[in-house]
Amino acid sequence: MTELVWEGKYDKHGHKVAPLRLALPFQTVETVNESAQQRHRQLLLFGGGRTSEWRNRLIWGDKKYVLPALLDEFAGKVDLIYIDPPFATGQDFSFPVTVNGDEFVKAPSMIEVKAYRDTWGHGKDSYYSWIYDTAVLLWELLSPTGSAYVHLGGDVTSYACCILDEVFGAANFRNEIIWKRSHAHSDTIQGSRHYGRITDTILYYTKAPDATWNQQYDPYDKDYIDRDYRRQDPDGRRYRIDNLQGPGGKAAGNPLYEVMGVTRYWRYSREKMDALIREGRVIQTRPGAVPQYKRYLDEMPGVPLQNLWADLPVLSNRSKESVGYPTQKPEQLLERIILTSSNADDLVLDCFCGSGTTPAVAERLGRRWIAADLGRFAVHTTRKRLLSLPGVRPFVVQNLGKYERQVWQAAEFGDDAQARTAAYRRFILDIYKAKPIEGYAWLHGIKQGRLVHVGTVDAPVTVGDVKQIAAEFARAIGTGKDAPTTKAVDVLGWDFAFELNEVARQMAERAGIDVRFWRIPREVLDKRAVEQGDVRFFELAALAVEVESHGRKITVSLKDFVIPTDDVPEDVQSTITDWSQWIDYWAVDWDNKGDAFHNEWQTYRTRKTPSLRRSVEHEYAEAGKYQVVVKVIDILGNDTTKTLTVEVP
Repeated sequence: MTELVWEGKYDKHGHKVAPLRLALPFQTVETVNESAQQRHRQLLLFGGGRTSEWRNRLIWGDKKYVLPALLDEFAGKVDLIYIDPPFATGQDFSFPVTVNGDEFVKAPSMIEVKAYRDTWGHGKDSYYSWIYDTAVLLWELLSPTGSAYVHLGGDVTSYACCILDEVFGAANFRNEIIWKRSHAHSDTIQGSRHYGRITDTILYYTKAPDATWNQQYDPYDKDYIDRDYRRQDPDGRRYRIDNLQGPGGKAAGNPLYEVMGVTRYWRYSREKMDALIREGRVIQTRPGAVPQYKRYLDEMPGVPLQNLWADLPVLSNRSKESVGYPTQKPEQLLERIILTSSNADDLVLDCFCGSGTTPAVAERLGRRWIAADLGRFAVHTTRKRLLSLPGVRPFVVQNLGKYERQVWQAAEFGDDAQARTAAYRRFILDIYKAKPIEGYAWLHGIKQGRLVHVGTVDAPVTVGDVKQIAAEFARAIGTGKDAPTTKAVDVLGWDFAFELNEVARQMAERAGIDVRFWRIPREVLDKRAVEQGDVRFFELAALAVEVESHGRKITVSLKDFVIPTDDVPEDVQSTITDWSQWIDYWAVDWDNKGDAFHNEWQTYRTRKTPSLRRSVEHEYAEAGKYQVVVKVIDILGNDTTKTLTVEVP
């Protein structure tokens, strides 16, 4: 068999380089659309060591880590895979953002640019390695009757086909599907020296020959109907006449008898023929003519689907289903694939879910689904899209969080715990452009007179941490060469506890300390991003929430929201007339138990409803003390939480 070979496919010993395999556990950061009763039942099942009820999964993470993490639970269990990976363009991770009616394009985050570099950084060799690693893991996840559809641009199709042949086996290649994705456009102008590019290719593979297959049909062409189904019953039902004679006659074992005065070998028994006559399905066009069968148009499924898909509507910004995502695919495309290659309750996987077309259609068609994407904005867009579906089933939002960072820290800074922690802090301080300081437990650096705390990789920054930072800061005043010159601290963290926000900030202010919270970006995990100076820290947004109580009924209202505007052009910022225009979505967990955020109510902007509610009421069934968590997602896809305690009589 001919083999495609690229740099890095084999190691120095001539062995194929296997894809990364790290069985990292997923962290559930949010449950969506799950009632309090369902949540309680899930906790009881989990606490009793029994398998919890199935929850569809929306995962934020790189497929490099997500796919290996799925293997333990789902190897050989995924019934259908559809992927639409980024083509050879760095713009695939950009997305449009609308602020007060004005739109601008949000550039990719550096973690998304990293994914682009990993895929295309060394030209096509990088891409070959990337698609090979992906294909190997997808093959392992696929069930024995499973199918995989790989959606590609024309520039890489031939190479990808070679790689997929190698992984799936050339005998399991089923079709090259050509999808007409757009109308004619300007790349066909004179001088372009190529034909207009208006199609994509979808490569269809199966795990084995007996894969799930539900034949789909296209409607008949009008000219064909007018020509072949020109006869009509009095009620307008259209039909054509078809042969009733038994092919092969006596030699084929067909019965010989008389029907309507005509004796022939027929394809049906006398009993079946009599039944058809009673039903009015046998017609004689003239006396003495051979009886014919009436085949009704409304009983015919249509033309079996072919591999040229030019009949699907072209998706535009004016389309009803458009969510404004640049690489969005039409629902009819995924509906066709899902109906053909899966059955009700089958498991569908898309690890490049983008705008969420695959999980949205899978949900509507009664399939289970797992959807993942590297882009935070893609995950947020998908969540909103799913919530817009009537009767959407509960699902969870997950990531790999601290586990991915723990692997990175051990690989980068060694096995000795104390030395590893010290080296990690120096590394983060260097990127933050702060100078390391010694002699403190909670204060690790200094920058422009402000002391700096570096949070650990495996735990969120909490109010308790801020108390320790403030206490140590008080002891550090005026003591030694690294003593602070201003009463200010920058707190760097990967994650921040729900209750942090204003509570910790106000506590620090009472101690006379100006505290700012900065998120450590995932880009620090990428050596090239660090070496090229691509890493930026962003200050957390500030959210103000008010709660009013009236007996057992409370009203939660948003009062203010301030975000760092580094990513927003100045001309767009100038159009903001109210703080609420920064908010795209907010949700409430009415009784948080200290676990994942439990989304029990939400509101969000859509193209149809661009306005946003600022308050919501809730009535508790029982008296008690409740922890209310409010989550806000801004127009750039970043989330901010606020925790409040309410007591109802």
